[in-house]
Formats: sequence, C-alpha cells, structure tokens
Amino acid sequence: MGKPDTRRLDKEIQRTQRKLEAVRNEEMWPLTSQERRQVVGALVGGSYRTMRSKSTGRAERKLESMWESVQTRLIAELTALQSERQRIVTEAATAKAAKKSSGWW
Repeated sequence: MGKPDTRRLDKEIQRTQRKLEAVRNEEMWPLTSQERRQVVGALVGGSYRTMRSKSTGRAERKLESMWESVQTRLIAELTALQSERQRIVTEAATAKAAKKSSGWW
C-alpha cells in the first residue's frame, strides 16, 4: 500500500493559504462578489464623507470588520481542509497497519 493521495487537498490548502495572505494584504482578488460589493460600498461611503469633510469612522470600521470576517472564513476553510487531509492520512496508516498485522508472519 502506497502513500495516500492527498495532492488535490494539498493544492487546495496552498491555494487557500495564498488567498489568506492576499486578504491580510487587503487584496481584492480572493473575495467573493458579495464581499467585493461590501468593500466597494464602504470605500464609496468613506470617500463621499471625505469629500464633504466629515468623519469616515463608520466606513473604516465597516471595512475593518469586513476584512476580519473574510479572514475568519478563509481560516475556517483552511482548518477544514487540513483536518480532511489528516483524516485521509490516518485512514491510510490504519489500513496499512491492518494489512501488516494480518500478514503471513
């Protein structure tokens, strides 16, 4: 019995890690369409208030909480993928141990 096939999960884990790093740098590409709309809405609201020489505190808080929620979502996805990978590796190890113990010797 060979090693468990985790290439697909490994690629997904790496992709999610890249997305998480991009979100920490406040890049837009890993966001869903709804999250993009929220970011643009907060930016537009903040810029409008800036043009009117008013405080942008609410828009800044909204933007900050949105970035945090995206990070939370990506961390949850990453955790789920890693636990799934660990489950596959554990199942393969259990099957290998069972095969060895049931051998002729």
